[in-house]
Amino acid sequence: MRNRQDDAALVAGLVRGDETAFRTLYARHTPAMIRVACAILGDRASAEDVTHDTWIAVLSKIDGFEGRSSLAGWIFTILVNNARSRVRREARSISFDAGGAEDGLAAAFDGRGRWKQMPELWEEITPERIVAGRRLADHLLAAIDALPPMQRAVIVLRVQQDLDPAETCRILGISDGNLRVLLHRARLALRNRLADLL
Repeated sequence: MRNRQDDAALVAGLVRGDETAFRTLYARHTPAMIRVACAILGDRASAEDVTHDTWIAVLSKIDGFEGRSSLAGWIFTILVNNARSRVRREARSISFDAGGAEDGLAAAFDGRGRWKQMPELWEEITPERIVAGRRLADHLLAAIDALPPMQRAVIVLRVQQDLDPAETCRILGISDGNLRVLLHRARLALRNRLADLL
């Protein structure tokens, strides 16, 4: 997890109007913000609008950030609230069905939702393996985007943004049990998708 000192330095930079601090945060969080907003709104254009509005809100409210949560948690809370407000405003409803069928791969995970045995690493790096790795990363992002909305939001916040479970539950308004189920199902779906690819 990113440390509080890093958060404090970025917050201080934003308060001063430091463009480098903003660029760092923007590059770090924007792709994940769009994916989470898209999970709530259902389309990328609206997700990009909400993400843009969220950055404006972050910049206008940064001097009020109190550090009671991580900076990323604060940013994603604003994002989720903006996205949910947009849904209410447009009188649309999105089903957050956890979905996904369990299968025999459940034994591949320990009780905390982590892999029991990680895939073997490549012994040497070659240009071909670098290209294959980039293709695999592209397939993984596509697989994440294909997840049901709440599974996608959970995997982005917990795995990609490295937010702690309590913060993720608070942001999404779900229980710890729901978080574990959604994370488990998302990981199963991603593993199955990558297994089919390989």
